[in-house]
Amino acid sequence: MPPQVPSSLRRLLPLSQTLAPAPLLYLSRRLFFSSVSAPRPPFTRAAGIRPLVCRGQASRHHLRPGSSTARKEPEGMASGGGGGGKDAGVAFNKMRAEGRDVRKDRSMELKNRRANPISTTSYVQILGTGMDTQDTAPSILLFFDKQRFIFNAGEGLQRFCTEHKIKLSKIDHIFFTRVCSETAGGLPGLVLTLAGMGDEGMSVNIWGPSDLDFLAGAMKSFIPNRAMLHTHSFGVEHSASSSQPTEATVIIDDEVVRISAMFVKPRYNNEARNSTDINSKPGDTAIVYSCELAEIKGKFDPHKAQALGLERGPKYRELQLGNSVKTEAGRMVHPNEVLNPPIPGPIVLLVDCPTQYHMHELFLLQSLSRFYEDSSCQTENAKKVNCIIHLGPSSVTNTVDYQNWMKSFGTTQHIMAGHENKNMEVPILKGSARISSRLNFVCPQLFPSSGFWPVEPANGIDLEKNKSTSFQACESVTAANLLKFRLRPYAQLGLDRASIPSLFSYEEIVDELISEIPEIKEVPEQISKFWQSSVDQKNALAPAGKHMLMVEEPWISKDSCLPDILDEQGNSGKFQDDSSLRESVWRKRPKGNSETPCCVENATREDMEITFLGTGSSQPSKYRNVSSIYINLFARGGMLLDCGEGTLGQLKRRFGVSGADEAVKNLRCIWISHIHADHHTGLARVLALRSKLLNGVPHKPLLVIGPKQLLRFLNAYSTLEDLDMQFLDCRQTLKPSVEELLGDNATESATTQLENTMFAPGSRMENYNKKPSSPKDTTALANLKEVLHESGLEILYSVPVVHCAQAFGVVLRAKEKVSSAGKAIPGWKVVYSGDTRPCPALVDASRDATVLIHEATFEDSMKDEAIARNHSTTKEAIAVGTSAGAYRIILTHFSQRYPKIPVFDEEDMHKTCIAFDLMSVNLADLPVLPKVLPHLKLLFKDEMVVEESDEVLEAVV
Repeated sequence: MPPQVPSSLRRLLPLSQTLAPAPLLYLSRRLFFSSVSAPRPPFTRAAGIRPLVCRGQASRHHLRPGSSTARKEPEGMASGGGGGGKDAGVAFNKMRAEGRDVRKDRSMELKNRRANPISTTSYVQILGTGMDTQDTAPSILLFFDKQRFIFNAGEGLQRFCTEHKIKLSKIDHIFFTRVCSETAGGLPGLVLTLAGMGDEGMSVNIWGPSDLDFLAGAMKSFIPNRAMLHTHSFGVEHSASSSQPTEATVIIDDEVVRISAMFVKPRYNNEARNSTDINSKPGDTAIVYSCELAEIKGKFDPHKAQALGLERGPKYRELQLGNSVKTEAGRMVHPNEVLNPPIPGPIVLLVDCPTQYHMHELFLLQSLSRFYEDSSCQTENAKKVNCIIHLGPSSVTNTVDYQNWMKSFGTTQHIMAGHENKNMEVPILKGSARISSRLNFVCPQLFPSSGFWPVEPANGIDLEKNKSTSFQACESVTAANLLKFRLRPYAQLGLDRASIPSLFSYEEIVDELISEIPEIKEVPEQISKFWQSSVDQKNALAPAGKHMLMVEEPWISKDSCLPDILDEQGNSGKFQDDSSLRESVWRKRPKGNSETPCCVENATREDMEITFLGTGSSQPSKYRNVSSIYINLFARGGMLLDCGEGTLGQLKRRFGVSGADEAVKNLRCIWISHIHADHHTGLARVLALRSKLLNGVPHKPLLVIGPKQLLRFLNAYSTLEDLDMQFLDCRQTLKPSVEELLGDNATESATTQLENTMFAPGSRMENYNKKPSSPKDTTALANLKEVLHESGLEILYSVPVVHCAQAFGVVLRAKEKVSSAGKAIPGWKVVYSGDTRPCPALVDASRDATVLIHEATFEDSMKDEAIARNHSTTKEAIAVGTSAGAYRIILTHFSQRYPKIPVFDEEDMHKTCIAFDLMSVNLADLPVLPKVLPHLKLLFKDEMVVEESDEVLEAVV
């Protein structure tokens, strides 16, 4: 039997990878008990808890008996020997790297709680995910004393709950109004996080239309079946001739609440059906949910009882329990004679009408007619709806037809929770916005995004005027983040704004910062001085392309730059406007020294820029998102290296809503390092948005390069939404294969490239390449060649690294260019490690890199944990870059135990920088990059190591 994990290390177990398809790693007895002696706390199971009764459709998924198989005990950690002499000193976990790691299966049982029929506290609350970035649908929390229900789980839900202290462990059910990346993008990460909680893991009931089966099937490519056991779909399967039930489908029916689902499918007229904008997919089905709380029994009236001849005593209790009693005179007294009339239970509707094509079916729903006021369809069972939450976009809910339909409910309180422009001005992730604002104040050169941006109405629409005329017919409010509508106690029925976060501004954050750290006030000027002193006055302007994603740089001082610009232009006159000035200084770059590579010495600001969209590991946290890097090639488009959950939202926080849309439209390629969830679960949302933005515009499918396991997920998910992509296995992009593709007459094959390394036959990781790669895809390879040409790249190739099965790093090298003097200037070279132990193969690939982006999950004192999880420490990552002769090293993928800034040794940082979310590093700024870190440390001098709240369980994958 494998050794149990000591409690002090249990928090290090992965959340998003603990449940990888391969068996799970357990650390060797030698590692555990030589480093930790803490005993394992006993596990106790709560007894006497009755499971929640769900009287709707039962789950079709059952745990297969005998699914667990006996596995031999792994040999533990590898640290030398076994072929490949140059790798003899590399310490890593061999079984994890080969995907053969073993760990006891978790039960993933549901949380069994006894429902409280009285339910003294109940409300619905708006969880404002996506309100500021408009990239995902908001979630709705239905709260009871003993139960929690979540409706929709878009990207960023975990991070939102961490920020606002909403405990994920309390969630019992998740419902979806639609099944698509907009509403369900956060589900994979959420399921994995819950599965990683406690000794046995946790699970929730997941409910949705039949389309949910497609999503569940796709998720099983990287989430084990046992984590998806409690997935329930309802309705008929999608097909061209299918028709959904006309009556409401009861999903939950217990002592507290009755939740029913009503189906709404789009109805297209002939003109719309022939339009290129219409692509019917299973995910088009929308659901309207009704939540009907149990009625409240009327209060017992003792005066009525006394008038009927009953004296105070046990008989009063019997009447309150609903039992009839007899008076001393022999008269029967029934409960209805002494109890006040019952109070009807509050009713809430959640209406998701995503397009105008859904409105017709919505208006015809017979199941809603009993809620209409003054309707001929009303019956004696008619009920009043207290609150309707509208999740559709304003382009639908502001139409005359929709407004007239809203009137049908009478005096109901309407909450408009769809995407509204006014909400974009208020950051939802306040902690992240504060950090961004502080970093922007200190060093706007690296942190152009302040966390705030003004909202410009589309087509010149007056937002305030539009607001005043849209909802005049109904009692409506625009949803605000954390707005509540209270359902119980009945005396508090109605809106509750007490939880809405207070507004704050960039100026307030800066004032607060200066008050906390007075000496920080001088830092921006200090940074500006050494940045400006390195500006090369002789750099020529480069032409701007029509697709260039412009990034304003407010750090450039108009006064300091103006004389030099005038000299260059030979014009003593003044510029006509600020844009002329900005265009003139746009391509200035810091001047390097004798060690600066030629590609940096001669760089313009439109050559390349690296934007870090996520720099944390495992799962999103309050201050760091999961892995994603945007390579901005300006006029030549851009690329994503990894695409964790929330990537699209981070793009919008960095470039604004319209700027992010441009970046997505102009993507040339997305490269994924490995199958772990924190590196790719944002992919579907980005691909779906790109497909939508380019609908009707001639374009080619987007090239996605990744491990073979990812293709299964993408193929399954494409049943739900058009992803419009072309997949290429990373193993077909090894250096020899790409060189052969490019006609460089490669002298070695992909097999011989692995000789003399730990991946060679007979070496410690010979099993790594035993599984065959995908058949050679000549079409995708041709697309790769075209992508390289359009992106101005000489080569892009993948490098096998040591983390899990089929884990890779990547090398990007730009084409050389010719200076004005006719001199050939080598192109820049960027290397990204993905997740890995220090790897000689990556060192070789990183030779003379302009920038090496290397993971640094652990601090130096946690090397044993780094070996066990096949990650790197800070010192090891820097050593890789130093050995390779990389010009600059940027560390990323930090454990979430370091919420703001990781632990590092300043002696190692002379050519190194630490990545933060939304940090943008321009190729031209690399010479001054290491000088910034000492100044940034001042921001975090009192919190170099700060634990996250106990809501976020620590884990590393």
